[in-house]
Amino acid sequence: MHGSASSDVPAATANPKWLAVVGIGEDGLAGLGARARRLIGAAEVVFGGRRHLTLAAALVSGEARAWPSPFDAAMAEVLALRGRRVCVLASGDPIQHGVGATLARRLDAHEMEVVPAPSAFSLAAARLGWALHETETISLHGRAIEAIRPLLHPGSRILALTSDGSSPALLARLLVADGFGASRLCVLEALGGPHERLRDGIAARFADTACGALNVVAVEVVAAPGARVLPLGTLDDTLFENDGQLTKREVRAVTLAALAPRRGELLWDIGAGAGSVGIEWMLRHPSLRAVAIEADAARAARIRRNAAALGTPGLTVVEGAAPAALAGLPAPSAIFLGGGGADPGVLDAALAALPPGGRMVANAVTLEMQALLAATAARLGGTLTTISIARAAPVGGMTGWRPAMPVVQWGWTKP
Repeated sequence: MHGSASSDVPAATANPKWLAVVGIGEDGLAGLGARARRLIGAAEVVFGGRRHLTLAAALVSGEARAWPSPFDAAMAEVLALRGRRVCVLASGDPIQHGVGATLARRLDAHEMEVVPAPSAFSLAAARLGWALHETETISLHGRAIEAIRPLLHPGSRILALTSDGSSPALLARLLVADGFGASRLCVLEALGGPHERLRDGIAARFADTACGALNVVAVEVVAAPGARVLPLGTLDDTLFENDGQLTKREVRAVTLAALAPRRGELLWDIGAGAGSVGIEWMLRHPSLRAVAIEADAARAARIRRNAAALGTPGLTVVEGAAPAALAGLPAPSAIFLGGGGADPGVLDAALAALPPGGRMVANAVTLEMQALLAATAARLGGTLTTISIARAAPVGGMTGWRPAMPVVQWGWTKP
């Protein structure tokens, strides 16, 4: 199956496979097959990092172009040469966390030929004797180190691509702080090349270790009693820093079920409070994204801290009051309205922003908001649900049920 080219790429030319994307390892020319060598040698223009161009210099007969700084994330220079013989050099497997994946999103598959080398994950698993399909893999290159937190479960094995030589120490300090200091770390540097080096030890002893810039960190997770293990189900309320404005765990579980996240979708969490719904949405799958809209500056800062602490540092926080703060945001697939829904214009703006097929879930505790949801449901349809939770608590010398305030939930799919 071929992907479809984006609209900003010119129409195809007579040379459909004009672009070659070649993976090259630290062993340079020695690791390249005949096909990869021919594609590099035949290219009129060869793009790559300075290190890649140095490794392949003996084969390059055309113009060598190092990536610009800052990096051209849109690949505009490459796409501008469409129809000419162009080669892009990348580390390891270009389709795995590499420029090949970026280009594949912008071009039809029939326009490019990809020749991969072993990925850093494959090389690391081979060195360690780990079954790759049983190992968690994550790229922390250019990302906040906190993104690893959802993977930290007792007994898990993790391979993490890093940004630079300081990353292993940062990761080790995170592990220690979260109660995983006894985890086994192995830093694999310059894999596949003449300067390859493996160093292993306990995380607590790596906190001040400087490493080579090209490294993969392998972690065998050992959790101390009380370690911050993020469960695969709904998170406990105590994990969220909050001022009381928090969708409680049981209601949050029902809310996430009603939102029904699907791969690659974007959620707007309006009146986000502590950010719990947006954070839990993102934890359901790495492809999910969320925007938390919060008018209170202290709460917005708290959401950012919660997102980092709970492994979703990519959560976007918009500080401002709806509906004005919704202007210019990317279109949502689903919207959760948890706070401020009774404010003038908020519900109408949220409904208007949803595309056909988009889902709306709104929770109400106050009578005013409940009345608004009942009237909206009478007008538009959807499902109204009352969520009532009671918890056992002391009553004198005995125990009884103390009910929480009931929550009315409205769920609706836009036709």
